[in-house]
Amino acid sequence: MAQTVKATPIEKEQVVIDGVDISGHWNRMFEQRVIFNYTPEHLEEIAALPGGESLEWCYQCAKCIGVCPVDIVGDYGPRKIYRKVQTGTVLAEDSDLWLCTTCRNCLRVCPKEVDMIQIMPAVREVAVNKGTVPSELQKAFENTARYGNPLGENPRKRADWAKDAGVPVPIMGQVRRPVDILWYVSTYTSYHQRGKDAARAMARVFSALGVDWGILGAEEKDDGDSQRLAGEKGLFEMLAEQNIATFGKYAFNKLVVSGPHEYNAFKRFYPQLGGEYEVEHYTQFLRPFIPRLQEMMKKPLNVKVTFHDPCYLGRHNGEYDAPRDLLRAIPGGTLTEMGRCRENGYCCGGGGGGMWLDSFSRDYTTMRLSDRRVLEAVETGADVLAVCCPFEVSRFEDAVKSTGNAGRLVVKDIIELVDESMRGA
Repeated sequence: MAQTVKATPIEKEQVVIDGVDISGHWNRMFEQRVIFNYTPEHLEEIAALPGGESLEWCYQCAKCIGVCPVDIVGDYGPRKIYRKVQTGTVLAEDSDLWLCTTCRNCLRVCPKEVDMIQIMPAVREVAVNKGTVPSELQKAFENTARYGNPLGENPRKRADWAKDAGVPVPIMGQVRRPVDILWYVSTYTSYHQRGKDAARAMARVFSALGVDWGILGAEEKDDGDSQRLAGEKGLFEMLAEQNIATFGKYAFNKLVVSGPHEYNAFKRFYPQLGGEYEVEHYTQFLRPFIPRLQEMMKKPLNVKVTFHDPCYLGRHNGEYDAPRDLLRAIPGGTLTEMGRCRENGYCCGGGGGGMWLDSFSRDYTTMRLSDRRVLEAVETGADVLAVCCPFEVSRFEDAVKSTGNAGRLVVKDIIELVDESMRGA
């Protein structure tokens, strides 16, 4: 660790400038600030990693700190990480490595383009290889490798939600025919109890619209994007190769996904491994159907709705309008925005492996990011917090309870609201 060296004041006996005597204790000169006691080797080690180069570009303007969601509930941010590494912190062995949610808000404002979305996974990969990983994250890795999903659920039960959908759910391995839309359901939509509600709603909406679609069922595995961001690049590549091989067995025109993380994986990273598809988030896919949906949505919901922008749909991939267009089309719904929205939307805390790190991060923050976001939603006076990411229903429903807002705010996936208005339930 570098030692702090204070500059030594030097009081001159007599100082005369332009004939004016300015001598005195109040006019002290200082020696040059000592900078050679820093530890540049730790910074250089990170910069030498593929993806870690930009950490050296930081010039400590601190614009990132004001927009970092973790700093709002803790003490964090790229500039602070840079300073710690500069003065002796080994990031691969430090708790700061696991607090970043890769939300991309810092990169949005950084004049030097210090890219934590590349830096953090690069350093986390070093930690993974060393075996210095938080236990709950390691458990998620092991579950994913063994079962194809981080929840450790039986792969054969991946499509069990379909039994109660109320409409036929075509499974590609059974129908054995080309389809227009291959719907990638995702892990949390397949297994989490509230995620299953969104899955059934999606199936009913697809059926009502007459979409030609199918799912993979038990053949589907986790997309692996969150595992990649958490440092398990090898696990991501294994999952990607398996999914690409499965996709290759069937004929379809477009891949529609339930969540932003899947969208990010299939759009940006699967092509690097040979899997190129036309990919849309479900809100993007349904947007052209809005006129038909409005004819079908008969029941006014009569609710005030606020919407949470998912980081990986919004800042990472630039889609802000499709979810809002769907919400505005629902009869009886009034959309109100939170203060932090769109480009400056607040993070739910689930990205970058954060979905499996809540018990770890609570020792370094005053509250969960999802708790803070729910408080912001309550401030709008909304009845419903609308989401379109499979991670967020479970995270925000827990936050509603932990912040004492049960009965005051309801969390719904957008597809659930569309389905509710269509069914008249």
